[in-house]
Amino acid sequence: MNEPAKSFEDLLVWQKSHEHVLKIYQLTEAFPKSELYGLTSQYRRAAVSVAANIAEGFKKRGGRDKIRFVNIAQGSLEECKYYSVLAADLKYVESRPFVSETIRISKLLSGYRKSIERGLKYIFKFLFFLCRMPYAVCRILNYPTSISSLSFLFTSVMIVYSATSS
Repeated sequence: MNEPAKSFEDLLVWQKSHEHVLKIYQLTEAFPKSELYGLTSQYRRAAVSVAANIAEGFKKRGGRDKIRFVNIAQGSLEECKYYSVLAADLKYVESRPFVSETIRISKLLSGYRKSIERGLKYIFKFLFFLCRMPYAVCRILNYPTSISSLSFLFTSVMIVYSATSS
């Protein structure tokens, strides 16, 4: 099994996104100078945004926060696809550049998002298990179980869960 990533640079999706940024910079060098503050700038910013949001989301503690940054990266990647179409329609390039590459990055982003979601699901299942455990132990040991003590325990666990996943 693969070791968990220690840095955003360990993520394949970031590596491919970074390579994409470098290619976009090379491609846009040939665009007309009149597009320097238009299409060239927008295309580059969108490409950089994909890799930057993956990097920023990597260090976020909560799963929902991580997923939000992955979604922003997916939006920026779609923006790159549009700029590719526009550059081809304006005849700045012969065909739509990097179509297969953006599709691959999109699939990698989806897989990354799903792995984060799976992690959240397992955390919730574990917390649910922890909530049920004291009740089971009390029954095995024939201790009286009060609703208020079990309710307090459940509330405490849910507060910890919401603090770690947001």
